Amino acid sequence: MRSSGILMPVSSLDSRHGIGCFSREAYAFVDFLKESGQTFWQILPVGPTGFGDSPYQSVSAFAGNPYYVDPEGLKDDGLLSSQEIEEFSFGDDPETIDYGKLYNYRYLLLKKAYDSFVEKGFLSSEDYAEFKTREADWLDDYTLFMALKRKNDGKSWTEWEAPLRHREESAVLNARNELSELMEFFCFIQYEFYRQYHKLHAYAKKKGIRIIGDMPFYVAMDSADAWAHAEIFRMDQDHQPLFTAGTAPDAFSPKGQIWGNPVYDWKAMKKNGYVWWLRRLEHAASIFDVIRIDHFHGFSSYYAIPFKDKDAQHGIFEKGPGMDFFKAVQKRFGQIDLIAEDLGEVTEENRQLLLETGIPGMKILQYAFTSWDSIYMPHKLEKNCVIYTGTHDNPTTRAWLETLSEGELSFARRYIRSWNTDFNAMTWDLIREAMHSVADLCIIPLQDYLCKGNEARINTPGTSQGNWTWRIPPKFLSHELAEAIHEITATYGRIPYIRETEDEQSTDTVSL
Repeated sequence: MRSSGILMPVSSLDSRHGIGCFSREAYAFVDFLKESGQTFWQILPVGPTGFGDSPYQSVSAFAGNPYYVDPEGLKDDGLLSSQEIEEFSFGDDPETIDYGKLYNYRYLLLKKAYDSFVEKGFLSSEDYAEFKTREADWLDDYTLFMALKRKNDGKSWTEWEAPLRHREESAVLNARNELSELMEFFCFIQYEFYRQYHKLHAYAKKKGIRIIGDMPFYVAMDSADAWAHAEIFRMDQDHQPLFTAGTAPDAFSPKGQIWGNPVYDWKAMKKNGYVWWLRRLEHAASIFDVIRIDHFHGFSSYYAIPFKDKDAQHGIFEKGPGMDFFKAVQKRFGQIDLIAEDLGEVTEENRQLLLETGIPGMKILQYAFTSWDSIYMPHKLEKNCVIYTGTHDNPTTRAWLETLSEGELSFARRYIRSWNTDFNAMTWDLIREAMHSVADLCIIPLQDYLCKGNEARINTPGTSQGNWTWRIPPKFLSHELAEAIHEITATYGRIPYIRETEDEQSTDTVSL
């Protein structure tokens, strides 16, 4: 069934507390999606961010971002007072995220809420106990990892003393005993994160909105996953990485790119039935309606760079698990809704794996007008794909239009039959082009509907400054904009049939 959605990171929502979170503004955005005739809300990864503030370099593949816990929600539960919330400033600019202030003060506020949680006796509540039992598979390692990082002044686990780095049984047991209270604090944060998230997700479902979650392919080297499961990564006996992930040299990057993530030992994972990856997918499927897997090509082949190398020139291409992994996924889950981020260099192996799995790939309209034979030209698309004007890694469509050469701009105008000289109007013409394509699903970044320029770009790959900070201005979304989006969505047949039930609305759609 044809449908559409909006790409909008949780962090980019408006809120009074320095960053978008599971606050009333998130519920208002769900209402906006509903009013706009949308079916999907696509978000970026929701894990705790580490160095560089990137959601794709999280300290856990399972945990939630503490910054997304809504202080007002904690106040409603009697864990914080208005005065306690107002004690801290999380940034003065409502359109920019100040990660420094969040890092310095958000945990102090959450600690006040935790102390109240303890004083009220909620540590022994049935709901809290059930959460700890249900999530113990990852939660125990994560809370210990975070407590140890706090004890070690934030140092990477690769710099810890050998007994803890190697997870020697006696050292881990002693650390659990010594740091039990600090571990409980980090556990409380995860409890509140998931309690608030599930409440928001239930509200979205009631409104007929499905959430597309984003799963990074790799994990960060300094993560609870790499520390607790060193056996699934290519590391030496001292738990130091042998290789790091990245990209090979090309015309855009003569020395290639080093990402810093440890690469998987797929042979070792195959022997245990890919158990860690299956647990990860199971967890994601329990919180998202659809999972977008970043860097899908990594399942076909990946670029491994010797860890001590200063650039990526001497890396080697290695085989990924291929269809064998997805057979294990199918055996474990049956049907699971996935989207493959299959951008970048497309090889025959990549193309064949996508075809065999039947998972829809991504088509980016901004890439279509580089040449007349681009694979992203709308007339070359098949139904089983997801079309975007751009992604979080692209400039906004208006900013992109401003960079086109005269020839590229002329070609784009001829193709989409747009003679608008105003780039705002042409941005909407490109949205229409995406909407009327044959792609089953169309996702538009919110910035494009708002005709924002480079000031609203989320991320510029290959740079380390000024990313992940954009936020929508307060009270910026309007009924007029919702009506305009609804009209274009209805025009191209992307509003699904909604069936009312007694307690919720359900959307009749087919699996992706």
